[in-house]
Amino acid sequence: MSASDTTGSSSIFPYQLVATDLDGTLLGAGETVSPRTREALAAATAAGAAHLVVTGRPVSLTRPVLHDLGYRGLAVCGQGAQVYDAAEHRLLTSVTLDRQLAGIALAKIEAEVGPLLLAASRDGLDGEVLVGPGYRFHEGPVAHQPIRDAADLWSAPLNKVYLQHPTLGDEELAEAARQAAGGLVGVTMAGQGIVELLPLGLSKATGLSLAARRLGVKAKDTIAFGDMPNDLPMFAWAAHGVAMANAHDELKAVADEVTLSNEEDGIAVVLERLLR
Repeated sequence: MSASDTTGSSSIFPYQLVATDLDGTLLGAGETVSPRTREALAAATAAGAAHLVVTGRPVSLTRPVLHDLGYRGLAVCGQGAQVYDAAEHRLLTSVTLDRQLAGIALAKIEAEVGPLLLAASRDGLDGEVLVGPGYRFHEGPVAHQPIRDAADLWSAPLNKVYLQHPTLGDEELAEAARQAAGGLVGVTMAGQGIVELLPLGLSKATGLSLAARRLGVKAKDTIAFGDMPNDLPMFAWAAHGVAMANAHDELKAVADEVTLSNEEDGIAVVLERLLR
C-alpha cells in the first residue's frame, strides 16, 4: 500500500489520490491498520491510485507507523509543514514556526486566558517533542523529552507549539487563541487535548497540494479521509471529503459523506464501494 506515481491510465477507481489522516482515521487501537483496510488501500493503488498519508504528526512521530505499513511513498506531516519521502528517508519541504512571532502570540493568549501548559515539536527528521511542566502528553511508542524550563522550547527551530489550559476545553482554548493571536499564527485543533500554533497560513491542504503536484495529481482527482477540525482545509481542497463516524461535528458538517468509524474499517467501506 505504498504511494506511487500515477500513470494517468483509465481505471475503474474514480480517484487518482487517496489522502488519509492517521489518528482517528486510518489507525485503530494500538496505532495499527486493520487487514481489511490494508487490502482496500492495496486494491485502490493496484487500480491506479496513490495513497498519501496526511497527518498532523511530525515526521519523527509518523515514521514508526509508515515503517509498520511498509509505506514507501510521500507523506505530509506536521500539519502540512513537512513533505517526507519515506523511500529515501528525507524531507522534501519543511516549514518552521517563527519563534519570535510564536512568543508574542503566546503572550497575547496568556493575557486573555492565563498561564498555558506548553509542548513543542522541533524541526527535522528526528525532531524531538519537548514537553513542558504539566502538559498532558499522549503516551505512545515514540519517546518525548520532558523539560523543566519553558524557555527551552525556543532553543531550536520548531514546526509547531502545542497548547493546553488547566480549565478550558479544547474548543474554548482554540477559539480564545484565534481571537487573541490569529493574525500572527495559525491555530488548529488536531485531537483531544491537542491545540496547536502553526505558521500563519499553513494547513494540511498546503502540504497535500505540494505532494499532489509531485505525484502529478489534481484536487479534482483526490478523495480525503479525516476526523478532526485540522482536516477541514484538506476537505476543502480535495474533490471528495469523507468524515469518520467518530469525527468532530465541525468536520462532519462539511463532509461529502460520513463513513463508519476508524475502528469499524470506515476507509475500507468507502474504497470497497468505489472499487465495485
